[in-house]
Amino acid sequence: SGKTEVYWALAQRLLAQGRQVLVLVPEISLTPQLAARFQRRLGLPLLLLHSRLPAGERLRVWAQCQAGHPGVLLGTRLAVLTPLPNLGLVIVDEEHDAAYKQEESPRYHARDVAVLRAQWAKVPVVLGSATPSLESLANAAQGRYHHLHLRERAQAAAPPHWIIVDARRQPLRAGLTPALLAAIQTNLAAQMQTLLLLNQRGYAPVLLCHACGWQAQCHACDARLVLHQAIQRLRCHHCGAEQLLPSVCPACQSAELLPIGQGTQRLEQTLRQQFPQARLARLDRDSTQRKGQLEQTLTAMAAGEVDILLGTQMLAKGHDFPKVTLVGILDADTGLYSADLRASERLLQLLVQVAGRAGRGQWPGQVLLQTHQPSHPLLHRLFNQGYPAAAAQLLAERADAGWPPFSALALLRVEAATLDVAQTYATAVVQLATTTLPEDAHVLGPVPAPMARRQGRYRVQVLLQTSTRRSLQQW
Repeated sequence: SGKTEVYWALAQRLLAQGRQVLVLVPEISLTPQLAARFQRRLGLPLLLLHSRLPAGERLRVWAQCQAGHPGVLLGTRLAVLTPLPNLGLVIVDEEHDAAYKQEESPRYHARDVAVLRAQWAKVPVVLGSATPSLESLANAAQGRYHHLHLRERAQAAAPPHWIIVDARRQPLRAGLTPALLAAIQTNLAAQMQTLLLLNQRGYAPVLLCHACGWQAQCHACDARLVLHQAIQRLRCHHCGAEQLLPSVCPACQSAELLPIGQGTQRLEQTLRQQFPQARLARLDRDSTQRKGQLEQTLTAMAAGEVDILLGTQMLAKGHDFPKVTLVGILDADTGLYSADLRASERLLQLLVQVAGRAGRGQWPGQVLLQTHQPSHPLLHRLFNQGYPAAAAQLLAERADAGWPPFSALALLRVEAATLDVAQTYATAVVQLATTTLPEDAHVLGPVPAPMARRQGRYRVQVLLQTSTRRSLQQW
């Protein structure tokens, strides 16, 4: 979209003044390509900081930053805590991304910490995104942020053309409709590249017994085990527990065990059968565990050595592949009816972000969205009026309901070895909050968490809602 051009121009100005520049990205997968582009443009090496680096390398980077020498530090959310005594500029790329929020202790949101650090240092902070978060849009509307628009794509590239594919009553092959299969074939014949998004890793999310209905469940979590066919194992994607793939049903001894649903591994298998001559690559957490594998896949894709790249939402963020002219989105319907407050917002952002990978070069791009809800008003507003209009509608709904960013929420989660202990403690929290929070506060709960048991511990939660964040901070 051209955001990086803005980053480069600002960074060059601050480096010429002998200052330090902090650049945050949401995912490790974005660091290799962005680092290479920064080095080529600025003509100097930059420092990288993320969780996959060895401890010794992280310490070396930390010490160099603390010395205050001019340069660029590029990293994921942990980089926001690095000492930078000569800080001159903070850049948060893809500021909307949920990966900036750390759920484990110490809990923090790297975007918000970056804004605070910039304020303390009295330096500019740039929040960049083609799909800004509703919080940032509200801050801009209230005059707290300057809202700058890039009204044209970089190099005058045209926006991709959207096509909604009605998946109802269609014959599906590993989740692929005939329309998407035909589009892939056409794109291969034109020697162009294709991106396919399926936000479910593994082979199949459910292993089901056709005889008695048994499903493979994690013993430590209230979650189903995901089938990983290549290694013949079942794996929990929440706690990491694994077990061998059974040959018969543990409940009835039937051998009719069926993989239900689609994962990226199953999609890869189907694509190899459908397009045996195509060069395929898969990009998800499982395929990038080996050191250097992520960089190798991205380099091969950028060099045109991959015809079809499939994977999870890792595909959607910031990658620049000029020969990608087709993006296929296989299953986005789960975000339309989720109980999560931000599910609709995140779905819109994911769709626009992955669509932005198409048509970035001299060739026009198209996006095929498969859905069983082709008439959903949120999708129609996005496709007909664009992300700003869809986000404005979501903001209006939040305002009517009194949800963030028009109020403040705090989620208190109690974990214990037994459900009774967790519920007793959560009930005491509710009583305390009810008697000590301001009158306009709402205390909701206690209720079981969406995943009531994880890693063998029971979880109960309480939701606090107040008109201002200050009330929660003081409480």
